Amino acid sequence: MNPTLKKAFGAISSLAIASALLLGTAPVASSAETYAAPAAPTKVSVVPAKGGFKVYWNSVVATPAVTNFIVTGGANSCPVIVSGNKTSAFVPATSMDFQELQVQSVNEYGISAPFGNGELVSPISKGSSTIKTVQILQLSDLHGQIEANRSFGAGLLAANFDAERKMNPTTVAVSVGDAIGAAPPISSQFNELPTIEAMNEIGFDVATFGNHEHDRDLKHLRTMIAASDFQWVASNYSSLRPLNAGTGKSAKSFAIVSKGGVKIGFVGMNTAQTAEQVMPGNLDYTYAGKNYTLEILDSEERVEAAAKAARKAGADMVVALIHEGWNTNRDGKAVGPLVDYAKGIAGVDVFYGGHSHLTYSSVLNGHLTAMVANAGSQYNRTQVCVDTKTNRVLGASNELVTTANAKITATTQADPGATAVVNKYKTDLNAKFDVKVGTVAQQTPIGGTVPVQRSGEHAFGNWSADVIRAKYGTDFALVNGGGIRDTFPSTNYKVADASLRRPGASSSSSVFDVTLGDVYTVQPFGNTFSTIEVTGTTLWAALENGVSNYPADGRWPHVSGLKFTVDVTKPAGSRIVSVTDSSGKAIAKDSKVFSLATTDFIAKGGDGYSMFDVLKLSVRDIDALVLIDALKADLAAGKTTVMALDGRITVIK
Repeated sequence: MNPTLKKAFGAISSLAIASALLLGTAPVASSAETYAAPAAPTKVSVVPAKGGFKVYWNSVVATPAVTNFIVTGGANSCPVIVSGNKTSAFVPATSMDFQELQVQSVNEYGISAPFGNGELVSPISKGSSTIKTVQILQLSDLHGQIEANRSFGAGLLAANFDAERKMNPTTVAVSVGDAIGAAPPISSQFNELPTIEAMNEIGFDVATFGNHEHDRDLKHLRTMIAASDFQWVASNYSSLRPLNAGTGKSAKSFAIVSKGGVKIGFVGMNTAQTAEQVMPGNLDYTYAGKNYTLEILDSEERVEAAAKAARKAGADMVVALIHEGWNTNRDGKAVGPLVDYAKGIAGVDVFYGGHSHLTYSSVLNGHLTAMVANAGSQYNRTQVCVDTKTNRVLGASNELVTTANAKITATTQADPGATAVVNKYKTDLNAKFDVKVGTVAQQTPIGGTVPVQRSGEHAFGNWSADVIRAKYGTDFALVNGGGIRDTFPSTNYKVADASLRRPGASSSSSVFDVTLGDVYTVQPFGNTFSTIEVTGTTLWAALENGVSNYPADGRWPHVSGLKFTVDVTKPAGSRIVSVTDSSGKAIAKDSKVFSLATTDFIAKGGDGYSMFDVLKLSVRDIDALVLIDALKADLAAGKTTVMALDGRITVIK
């Protein structure tokens, strides 16, 4: 990483992140000193025209260079996208209403805030009746977060989506993977059915699969499909046979939703890493007496073929739901698989991403490309202008909606149907999980840009690795950052017992109570801690795999009994600089044998940890139960559990 980028990563503040979210479109730029999302034009004028408006603006200089301009009138307008060397555009009008036209600058790093002259202008005449505005409401990586904690929650999402539909009835709602899986107890403890029921109430139209839809076996996924009132799409699966739930419900390679005289096509693409991110066997199925493994392919060609098929079936426009993400901005380029696919896949008009739990919006190869953060904390509100006569998209604009700037923020206005779904399960959940099992001296963090649990040493990661190494008496322990799903105590587990001391703005306590609900929220997968023999060579290989996808991948290693230094500026596979035991004695890359405590998920090859010999694996205890026992032991001894950083991981950027 270059020095400017390194300095900027260290300087990113919560204020900077909040500012980017308020602008509604731009990711946090990796280097505010040299590279950034562009500023908006400073002069905009609008002239009424037949069928629309003629809009003029001044050029904008930025680094990276401005690639496009978006001209928009906001919700229910017909935005257009033009190249970055233009300073004027014609904007069609779908009505004779007055509009304030605004212009946004675009580069790879993001989209500027809109700027206009504040004047309301009406066109001379209405535009062609074949030009329509489609509104798309998009989120991803909901992960069963249907309670309103740091997210909207199902009730407020449903209320806001209904309000958006009243603004424009030609509205579709889409999920870009990981709607279920890695979920808090409100969903995971009830086999994820509460999330599907909530999505039905919210009114989703289409969803694609993410890796976490496969956290359980294909039989479970068929049950989810059967319970869904919306259509699932997957364009890069080797077969859709195992995703046929019967009764007319099955996943499709493409879907068409008809709204307001527009046929909107959807294609879906899950991450090809899914096979190594789920338990072995989760993708296996039997058909006609033969055993198969479902393959999730890194295939642009399949997605393009699905898009072509959707158009042949009558789609006026095509939207791609891609469960891959933007990861970072580096040296003037946006980096991440979503960026590559948006630039490489033909036949698609709008791209939405997910998976990396980050916010991003730009125009790539002329196509709006956007994604939101996880857990239902944000959604995108996109306006797409399409000519149904020529089946051509003229442009698209995007607004990021958060719990701060949404139309409806008062819980008293939450949708009663979606709220009832949550309450139905919440009562049973609190009765079971509001059980105090320990106390902690601080709340450990989650997320950020870059995500703290996936890019460096983490207090909960240290503690959990220490717990299992002590329990099983092994030389070392290794757990993955992707297994840490929330703050601890959990922000997303809301207790009913008011006597429990909980983190929050109103809390004056320096010690917090930990419940069963906290543990099962942070560790929702039901993995089993295990022990295995490894050599020094295997240990080095495991650490190299763990740091290979820095800065936003769940395989990031948290360790106990050892220390390591990683240089993430080096190529993957050669990033580990040194490995020592806790006393500082070097661990050689040789055949010396050690004992390692980890999860069965990692030991069996999950997250790319394919270097272990499973014949030497001993499966032990459910992960949550082991951590609960450790907390209870401290509580019984009158101790507050301490989770802290101690320098066991050093990251060179």
